[in-house]
Amino acid sequence: MTSMKFNITVNDTDFSVAAEPRDSLADVLRTNLGLTGTHLGCEHGVCGSCTVLINGQPARSCLTLAVQCIDHEVRTVEGLAVDGTLSTLQAAFQRHHALQCGFCTPGVLMSLEHLLANSAKISEADVRDSLSGHICRCTGYASIVAAAMDVAQAMGKVKS
Repeated sequence: MTSMKFNITVNDTDFSVAAEPRDSLADVLRTNLGLTGTHLGCEHGVCGSCTVLINGQPARSCLTLAVQCIDHEVRTVEGLAVDGTLSTLQAAFQRHHALQCGFCTPGVLMSLEHLLANSAKISEADVRDSLSGHICRCTGYASIVAAAMDVAQAMGKVKS
């Protein structure tokens, strides 16, 4: 197949990319742009490790063609830390030891960032629902939920 050139905006930066129309967003992020924070697990959209935000909505980058992201804003886990400073959620993950091997963490962070940004009030059930599309074999989810609820508390978003 013939590669095509197109522009893609990732983490507020415009990139010119040459890729085949069949290339997944995950592959372009990792191979073409060197943004390896987005992990590839199952490559079937089941595990959630490749989750990114496209126009603010969680999406599986292994199932999304890169060309589908023309004229859209893509945010990856690398876009969470500003000038090397961890985001509030990343810092909460660190405090609560909410990761072990770390393979699922980028996708989990992106889904929780979406939840926290787009919900007026959040309960533990909401956090667990947001995590339902993610497979973590290490933590048992309790520390992940605690970290998310810690951030929700700091934002004044905990359901009473």
